Amino acid sequence: MTGSAERARHWTYAELPGVDLLRARYVRKTFARHTHEHYVMAAVTDGVDVFHHTGADRHAGPGTLALINPDTPHTGRGGGPEGWRYGAVYPAPELVAAIAAETTAIRGTPGFTEPVFADPYAVALVHQVLRAAEDGNALAADTVLRLAVTRLLRRNGGSRPERTVRSAGERVAARARAVLEERLTAPPTLERLATGLGVSPFALLRAFRDAYGMPPHAWLTDARVRRARHLLDAGTTPAEAAVAVGFTDQPHLNRHFTRIVGVPPGAYQRERKNVQDRPARLLVASSAWQNEHHPRNGHPPRTYAKPSPPPPPPRSRRTGTDGRIPPSSATPSASVWRSASPGSPSA
Repeated sequence: MTGSAERARHWTYAELPGVDLLRARYVRKTFARHTHEHYVMAAVTDGVDVFHHTGADRHAGPGTLALINPDTPHTGRGGGPEGWRYGAVYPAPELVAAIAAETTAIRGTPGFTEPVFADPYAVALVHQVLRAAEDGNALAADTVLRLAVTRLLRRNGGSRPERTVRSAGERVAARARAVLEERLTAPPTLERLATGLGVSPFALLRAFRDAYGMPPHAWLTDARVRRARHLLDAGTTPAEAAVAVGFTDQPHLNRHFTRIVGVPPGAYQRERKNVQDRPARLLVASSAWQNEHHPRNGHPPRTYAKPSPPPPPPRSRRTGTDGRIPPSSATPSASVWRSASPGSPSA
């Protein structure tokens, strides 16, 4: 892996509603235990992404994806001194459910089965979504996103178990969470929270951790950062958002926001505001996009040569051109997309 500087871009693309996008290269970065409202499809290209998930450390290296379902607690760090590099898309639950209903046999709430899944072709699809969004190619971004979600659900998906509150401990944890949601900016102490629920502090701590994968104070920080993200998306300044969600000041928000989202709140808001304010333009694939490797499943990547300029039209009326534009050799053929379409075995 070349270079040592950490860098990350967290943004949205207006033509992909309900989808967050990320490109990042981290070295010493560590993510605190947190959850996401969306699905996570993180495609690793260099290094190793280590994240604690469902009771164990998971290792995602090059050619693999870290796949995390909504509201699933996890952490994140590099697996070596070189850190790791990855690109990720975060589709909303509603979008994934709609794709699953149309292209898979999954019934109920769809979810990923294994948190680490080796699939170099799916890794390439995720990065193609990011490139298409960067190039303003709405058709390609939407198409490839749906192909990637379908492929991963078909090969590593199933129905997520419905969360039902059965035991007394689960009921106590659910009530405690409701109290914390209502008192986000002024939460009670653990002792007061437990007393109000009629249990001991340690009983509440155990029940909450069993139900939500983290203690109440960590869940509260995660919930505050989630709320801050929504406020920043709505145009609230980072300083105002910090106070609104219960942090003491903006540096307090900055510290926790960066440890959970991966970028500071100011950079997060600037990227998303820049996307929304960007003037509309003709959506034409750039030469960089056209000349990318677009691998077929089971086949090595193909390189599409840059087309040479077309010859000038003949001047003779007897040999005149019909005015049609010849197909570009830089654009992937229909067979390439068919090889990854939801209806084909490779999807």
